[in-house]
Amino acid sequence: MNIVKRAKARTPKFFKVLRNIGLAMAAVGGVILTAPIALPVVIGSVGGYLAVVGGVLSAVSQLTASYDEDPNVVQDDSE
Repeated sequence: MNIVKRAKARTPKFFKVLRNIGLAMAAVGGVILTAPIALPVVIGSVGGYLAVVGGVLSAVSQLTASYDEDPNVVQDDSE
């Protein structure tokens, strides 16, 4: 299964919830990083970590596919 088919495949419900949590974390991290007021360095660091972790969590959750058939069967992806 190539990356395009995997991205278009059906995502299990658990990973949809994780994807949404990751999007929220990334949004909160982005808001903290772009705050127009001076924040302590620790809060800025936490904002950066939230943005990175949220982005990775969302990406991994989006690319998790559920198989309707046996995933160990070799398929021809030349379509």
